[in-house]
Amino acid sequence: MFESLQPMPADAILGLIVEHRNDPRPEKIDLGVGVYRDASGQTPVPDTVKQAEKRLLATQSSKAYIGTAGDALFNASMQALTFDAAAPDDRLITIQTPGGSGSLRVAAGIVLRAKENPTVWVSTPTWANHEPLLGGAGMTLKEYPYYDRHGHVIQIDAMLETLRAAPKGDLVLFHACCHNPSGLDPSVEQWRAITDVLLERELVPFIDLAYQGFAKNLDDDAFAIRHMASHLPEMIVTSSCSKNFGLYRDRVGTLSVLVASAATVPILASQLSHYVRTLYSMPPDHGAAIVSIILNDDDLRAQWIGEVSEMRDRIHDMRALLSDALKAKAPDHDFSHLLRANGMFCFLGVTAEQVARLKKDYGIYMVDSSRINVAGITAENVDYLASSIAAVL
Repeated sequence: MFESLQPMPADAILGLIVEHRNDPRPEKIDLGVGVYRDASGQTPVPDTVKQAEKRLLATQSSKAYIGTAGDALFNASMQALTFDAAAPDDRLITIQTPGGSGSLRVAAGIVLRAKENPTVWVSTPTWANHEPLLGGAGMTLKEYPYYDRHGHVIQIDAMLETLRAAPKGDLVLFHACCHNPSGLDPSVEQWRAITDVLLERELVPFIDLAYQGFAKNLDDDAFAIRHMASHLPEMIVTSSCSKNFGLYRDRVGTLSVLVASAATVPILASQLSHYVRTLYSMPPDHGAAIVSIILNDDDLRAQWIGEVSEMRDRIHDMRALLSDALKAKAPDHDFSHLLRANGMFCFLGVTAEQVARLKKDYGIYMVDSSRINVAGITAENVDYLASSIAAVL
């Protein structure tokens, strides 16, 4: 039966991980893999997570299934963290999902049940896995302008013009903050303008929140969601706890849906439960239980907010370090966009050929588009990194 299958092309980032691991050069640098790293180059388990895990181990009395919607306290806590009081509770439903990717897949499936031949507009560029997750589910994908690779700015006018021409009822995928891969986010004024167009054209926002707390702070990073929730009748929000809780391998996130009428909520809940049952049956509990403990304990929550701030500050500091080093090593080139970007990612702004040279000659690994994970930079490797970039320019 399986002899007819053909091998799939290797994932670009997963391939880089293997290449970097096998590179014997001690000065090698991995800027490809999309995980947070501390100053020692490790992806740590936050101390609050360790404390919550100890408490969970001591108190958990069963490993029975938790139901298709997941843990109710976790869902309520995450919904509050995301929306605050911006949306009426009687029109909003939140379920637990296996990570942000699982949330995106469930969202696509439920939209396909609700709407025939749905179209979702995605930014150019967007996270590489958005297209296979949504398009692979059966949604039609179209693109709206977003990132100007030459000026390193958001193409807000072209973006709004494209959305004004989108058919009514289409969905529009946004990154709530820390746009992956560009790192550039709309300003508050631009988010307001985008919301006005969505309202005018009766478009449905589909917002991916993967990095809450990594741009400015937990509340400001949710501005787009909260503003749209208070102005629009419907929206979809997918969230991930991988980054801000460090729970990458525990796969925990949420799917929230705001509907136009409270009467729709129980119907949607039944559809979500049925769809989840046919897809993965039940979400895993461990990560969600940890998040729930943290968010509902005043001391742990305050400590966790501090940990998120430390991660955000380190990323910002590494951007500044690289920017300053490149000013010294390559003064004829403008890398000011590094400081305008938010979160872990941005485009370095070099060619695919220069990316290949950085890997071959200097052991510096990034994807061909020159998207880099700023968290891979340290005070110890930034000078070598900047010198290597200057050498290939």
